[in-house]
Amino acid sequence: MARRLNHKNHTIYTSPLVERNASKQMSELFGNQMKFSTWRRLWLELAKAEKKLGLKISGAQISQMAKHLDDINFDKAAEYEKKFRHDVMAHIHGFGDVAPKAAPIIHLGATSCYVGDNADLIIMRNGMEIIAGKLASLIDSLSGFAKKYRKLPTLGFTHFQPAQLTTVGKRATLWCNDFVSDLADTEYRISNLPFRGVKGTTGTQASFLALFGGNHNKVKQLDRLVAKAFGFEKVCPVTGQTYSRKIDSLVINTLAGIGLSAHKLCNDIRLLANLKEIEEPFEKSQIGSSAMAYKRNPMRCERATALSRFLISLSSSPQMTAAEQWLERTLDDSANRRIVLPEAFLAADGILEILLNVAGGLVVYPKVIAARIDSELPFMATENILMAAVKAGGNRQKLHEKIRVHSQKAAEQVKKFGRANDLIERLKKDNAFAKVDFKKVLKPADYIGRSPQQVDEFIAETVKPAIKKYRGQINKKTELKV
Repeated sequence: MARRLNHKNHTIYTSPLVERNASKQMSELFGNQMKFSTWRRLWLELAKAEKKLGLKISGAQISQMAKHLDDINFDKAAEYEKKFRHDVMAHIHGFGDVAPKAAPIIHLGATSCYVGDNADLIIMRNGMEIIAGKLASLIDSLSGFAKKYRKLPTLGFTHFQPAQLTTVGKRATLWCNDFVSDLADTEYRISNLPFRGVKGTTGTQASFLALFGGNHNKVKQLDRLVAKAFGFEKVCPVTGQTYSRKIDSLVINTLAGIGLSAHKLCNDIRLLANLKEIEEPFEKSQIGSSAMAYKRNPMRCERATALSRFLISLSSSPQMTAAEQWLERTLDDSANRRIVLPEAFLAADGILEILLNVAGGLVVYPKVIAARIDSELPFMATENILMAAVKAGGNRQKLHEKIRVHSQKAAEQVKKFGRANDLIERLKKDNAFAKVDFKKVLKPADYIGRSPQQVDEFIAETVKPAIKKYRGQINKKTELKV
């Protein structure tokens, strides 16, 4: 049985994911209360289905089980587990203590993985539904930011070297689109997640076939009835003792994809913070550095990248576990899954909590952005300047050579002497360019292509359809724990 965390006891280790990052909702989903009350619900629905299909289970037994789904005595369960060295048997006895009439039929025909595996699938599905709602909120927030700054020109970068202009809003669509992809992956995984169902010790359903006197149809109905009770449309067609551990790998890979998107977004914001163009929220009393009082460190994005690396690294563990399973099952999966599955969901949830806070409070500095454009646009505008001078009657080849010489001299001023880019002043002084309207050819808005239109089209055609069904769940901002 997983150890309960005593948050008032400062002498033992507790997970920073719970203490500092993940939401209360996600932390409780993977808590002991949820896990073991789900086990009891699985036992109840199994008994109800078995009764419906003709087994001698009384209404009184069902009623007593139904009244004690949540009143779990964890201390007693711990005593039982110490005695039996078996967590499922410990909780069977604990359930029997409070529902003594039902004690003889609790877990009838089932194996430990009936409750363990099915509960994990129920909890993971619920966890992915929480994640999907937060992804939709983040997509909504980032798309709103993109729309607000759809026309604001900014210097684009390739290789982190100055490239053609884009807009602040268009750049934000790149971040947003990654999370749209993550939402689609999460929704696919939710809709295709199967229930392990009622399969027996090695997946043959032999125990249930015996209970129903060799009636195959009733065994199949039992499988479907229990799955339906928990809202699963799909049931694993075949299993060993466990469902295929590839399912865990597929789920965690989906969560790791969120880590990839988050890492990219936060790295970009950290780079832009260094350029003083865009910053994450910074609270009035927040301290950036214990030594350097002037600093505004991007601590939220740094934390999110740290958690993202952890989440990405977790994806390898379920892969190895799935590959390692022998024949119908081995138990070397259990200890690993108790750690990896909750931690992956808590990490993904914590990352999204941080990103919702960041996206809801991004600060843009248009004048800094404009100053950087001014320092680089003269070089980028040289082709337009060349065309304007040719239209005014100049010789293309001679003008090209003049621009080349002036550009190199201007670049020398910038790189060798740390001076401002004076290319335009040099060209203005050259009679070959006397008829060029430099104000006209140096308008940043003329160099952003279809960026504003791309933002509008992205929101209308991609974002709105993706988050339409989540409108009631949209939360634009979260408060961090620390």
